[in-house]
Amino acid sequence: MGQTIAERILARAAGRSCVSPDEYIWVTVHQTNAGPQAFEALGQLGITRLARPDTVWCVSDHYAPPPDQHHANHDNALRAGVRKYGVGHFFEYGRHGISHQLFGEQGAMLPGTVSAMSDSHSTSGGVFNCFATPVGGEVAFVLATGRLWVRVPHTIRIDLEGELSELCFGKDIALTLMGKLSDGSAIYKALEIGGPGLRALSIDGRWTICNMGIETGAKATICEYDGKLSGYLTERTAEPYEPAAPDHDCAYSSRLAIDVSAIQPMVACPHAPSNVCTASEIEKRGVKVNQVFLGSCTNGRSEDIRAAAEILRGRRIHPDVRMVVSPASQAVWFQALREGWLETLAEAGALVTHSTCGPCSGCHLGVLGDGDVCVSTSNRNYRGRVGSSEAEVYLSSAATAAAAALTGTIVDPRSIGS
Repeated sequence: MGQTIAERILARAAGRSCVSPDEYIWVTVHQTNAGPQAFEALGQLGITRLARPDTVWCVSDHYAPPPDQHHANHDNALRAGVRKYGVGHFFEYGRHGISHQLFGEQGAMLPGTVSAMSDSHSTSGGVFNCFATPVGGEVAFVLATGRLWVRVPHTIRIDLEGELSELCFGKDIALTLMGKLSDGSAIYKALEIGGPGLRALSIDGRWTICNMGIETGAKATICEYDGKLSGYLTERTAEPYEPAAPDHDCAYSSRLAIDVSAIQPMVACPHAPSNVCTASEIEKRGVKVNQVFLGSCTNGRSEDIRAAAEILRGRRIHPDVRMVVSPASQAVWFQALREGWLETLAEAGALVTHSTCGPCSGCHLGVLGDGDVCVSTSNRNYRGRVGSSEAEVYLSSAATAAAAALTGTIVDPRSIGS
């Protein structure tokens, strides 16, 4: 029986030659994470050691640094758990970055493996040709046993064709997918991304697509393995791995072909990532903007910082707009520093800060007030997510966000000229 990428990976992790959709199986987890809640659950169960501490990665990123005493204690509990259970990999805030960026940079997630972490955007790891899935509170079970009970998902095949045009990015592909799969057709499915359009896309762009896969309801979003990914991993890890590829006779629940050359800069309007339209359509509405956020595990990578800097170089942000920039990791931060992108953004009037989830999830550093309108490169724009329920958040690529910061309105970045 032919296997999709998801089926191939899960079969290996179950010690079998093949699996079938809707089958329940036990799989070995190759990489996971832990937070204070998971450590607390382990303590309540009387568990004193982790099954495989070398596969556990922890980082302080959501409230980095803590905005109040409550979250400072939250971080202290994380550190205590790391020490108690001998976690193999721990990263302090301000030194490394956001988990979904950092773990990939460190070579934690490898082709053909299973990654199961607590945070919903753990689907990001699928960029590395692995089955990366969010499991919420079940992560405590994974920590204790090294295994996961999982139902094998059906797979939707996404074939990307062509190449993106100027000022279009992986985020525009992701938002296009949001619109096409907004009817719930991807709930508990695996999205398998491939085709010549994927091979032409940067690793940064692929990362964004996988990151937002969870917004369609997908259990995992997995990219095909290719030479570009091989080169990326060669620079970061010497660990052996076995990529997973789909069989020619595998069965998909459905297939979707997208000509990425026809994609325009896209925007998700309030209050859902699937409420999408083109930036040029929004431009006609004259939507005024108060705040722009450039960052997050979705679009705080080098490609994004560079794109925004190129648009804002030698210009000033609109006087009615405040802009927060948070690179997704210290590695990205340092590259942006060396390349002069941070200086360009600061000279334009942006507040350049450290790596943190704060402005994305409404924790701190950019919380919105009543009536605020924000253009964000993050992944969610639900009502009240970033502060006031009376605020509005529009999602876009870094280029479209930078164009909004420059003009004070949401515009197609191709319309502003150089």
